[in-house]
Amino acid sequence: MTKPIFILNGPNLNRLGKREPAIYGKTTLAEIEAMCRDEAGMVPVEFRQSNSETLLIDWIHEAIDTGSAIVINPAAYSFTSMAIMDALKMFPGPVIEVHISNIHRREEIYHHSYMSSVVTAVIAGLGPGGYRAAIKAALEMLGDGTA
Repeated sequence: MTKPIFILNGPNLNRLGKREPAIYGKTTLAEIEAMCRDEAGMVPVEFRQSNSETLLIDWIHEAIDTGSAIVINPAAYSFTSMAIMDALKMFPGPVIEVHISNIHRREEIYHHSYMSSVVTAVIAGLGPGGYRAAIKAALEMLGDGTA
């Protein structure tokens, strides 16, 4: 059986499509989920969003036990959460950090993600298409997409 790719989304991403469209665009999280499922093909996807740091950590722990890869947009927790960073360090497979905006073109507070030093790859600034690129990369890293 193929292990799922966990696609985890942090705080305020449930507001995509309405939240600061000049920065994040008008694509909703539901539309991103559909895009991700399409890109993953036959590989199962666990697509989740929470505003809770605790829940995101619990989902990373679940992925450690049952997942093949993690695609994570930690959102604001990118810049504040050593706890999420520590959880990601335990994951044995590919971990890809995604940011819809180019965090390096934004205010300085957004320039340093704690996650970036422990993940396999970082995708920033591709808009919602960054999720598609992350899934494609994860599948390539996994070989045939199975684990």
